[in-house]
Amino acid sequence: MQSLTQRRPANMSKPAVTAPPGNPLFKSDALHLVFCVVGVVGSLLVYGVLQERIMTIPYGEGDKAEVFKYSLFLVFCNRTVAATIAAITLVIKGKTEELKPVAPILSYASVSLSNVVATTCQYEALKHVTFAVQTLGKCAKMFPVMIWGYFILKKRYTLRDVMLAVCITGGCFIFFMTGPTVSRVATDKNSSLFGILLMVGYLSADGYTSTFQQKMFKGYQMTSYNQVLYVSLCSICLSSFGLVTSGQLGSTLSFISRHPDALSAMILLSCASSCGSLFISYTIKTFGALVFAIIMTTRQFLSILLSSLFFGSPLTGGQW
Repeated sequence: MQSLTQRRPANMSKPAVTAPPGNPLFKSDALHLVFCVVGVVGSLLVYGVLQERIMTIPYGEGDKAEVFKYSLFLVFCNRTVAATIAAITLVIKGKTEELKPVAPILSYASVSLSNVVATTCQYEALKHVTFAVQTLGKCAKMFPVMIWGYFILKKRYTLRDVMLAVCITGGCFIFFMTGPTVSRVATDKNSSLFGILLMVGYLSADGYTSTFQQKMFKGYQMTSYNQVLYVSLCSICLSSFGLVTSGQLGSTLSFISRHPDALSAMILLSCASSCGSLFISYTIKTFGALVFAIIMTTRQFLSILLSSLFFGSPLTGGQW
């Protein structure tokens, strides 16, 4: 009886296995990485300058001068613009099928919740600590990313990765210990401790965000635009709920009516944030959460330099 499985002739070679095509725009991984670095750093440098302007520099003059205090409204604006840009891009590219969720809504909502917490913490921290402290504190992000990566992605890190994280985090502590930490708008000069606790909350939530984003990319066939769209839609719902229940919505609209120029800064902030979100999502999908954390470290140093240049934020000799 003839076997159902036909034998391959001895002189027949196995079919060649072709690697999946890479991004045709880039001839090397190095050029691809440079594109991600320029996109992330460039958009977030603009974002950082506008963030400091809105949250720490008073609007108005004299007795009418007041500082913007409503962080949730900034989150709402950022995510509304991001969702709009992502949806329009998918339509222009003809990928309307990606306007539907690829993963369970709960997965998008999980990323959204941690992202809203992280963003709110970083805005609120500027009320208590200087922009330099808030920004450089983000350099310690590598440790939370590695911890979340261990538990969520089951990743193992080399001693080199750990030592790099230790050195960067150690540099952050030296910066904190050698200069002023209290924000220029702080009402209590002892509130810097609370600001640092807010940054710990930011680091924990943001580390989870980028790690779970990476897990979603590995588990589902989704584009960066699809993820940004549905994470942003969930964030819009969460921030809207927070604005209404906390009573911030009316106060925010009243502030904007008194200082219309604040709205233009918020729109620019949201555009920069949206571009940053798309580049961040793409970078995490392509290179992973740890590489993204290292890129963000470079961005923090440049943001501090711009802050010193534009707003005269002082740096001590030890901090330099």
